[in-house]
Amino acid sequence: MVAVVVAGAVAAAVLAASGGAVGGAVGGVEHPGVRAEARFAPPSAFVPSPALTYDMDLVPAASWIAVEQRGGGGHGHGGGLVVTLQVRGMKPGHAYGVHVHQKPCGADPEAADGHYQHRVDPVQPSKDPDYVNPANEVWLDFTARADGSGEARALHHWGFRPGEAASVVLHDEPGGAGERAACFTVPFEPRG
Repeated sequence: MVAVVVAGAVAAAVLAASGGAVGGAVGGVEHPGVRAEARFAPPSAFVPSPALTYDMDLVPAASWIAVEQRGGGGHGHGGGLVVTLQVRGMKPGHAYGVHVHQKPCGADPEAADGHYQHRVDPVQPSKDPDYVNPANEVWLDFTARADGSGEARALHHWGFRPGEAASVVLHDEPGGAGERAACFTVPFEPRG
C-alpha cells in the first residue's frame, strides 16, 4: 500500500532501475512527471494507504490504482497535460466516473472537496455544465473489463495551478456527479 512517486530530473534514473516510465519529450525538451500507485484500503485500516475505498463492492480492499501525470503544459505543438489512470480489481462491467479533485483524500469521502476546474465556476459547489465538463476538468471515466481492470487518459492544453489538484476520486457512475466510491491522493505538479 505504498505510493511510488517520481518527479523531476531524478525520474529517469529511479525509473530505469524500477522498470517504470515517467515524463517524456515534448517539442524535444524533457519534462518531468509524476507517477503514484497504491492498493485501496478502508479509512479504518491498520496500515494506512493513500488510496481509500468507501464502497467495497465497487472498489474492493487491495484493488490497485496507478495515476501518471506528464507533459509540459501550455499551448503549442506537442504541448499539454496528460493524466493517465490504470486500475485492477474493480467490479467487472461497472462504469465509473473519475475526476481530479482539489484536496487530498480523508476518512470522510467529502474531504477531497470539488473537482479541479481550469476555469473555476464562481458558484460553488459547481453544477453548471459550462464548468462541469471534460474540457474544463480532468475526467478519467472507464468501464471495468471482465477481469476488473480498466484505464483512461485525459489530455488538456492547460496545466494544474499550484496546490489546487491533490487527488483522484472514483465515483459510482460516469459523468459529472455520482457518489464517491474511492479516493487516491496524488501529488500532482503544477504546470505552466
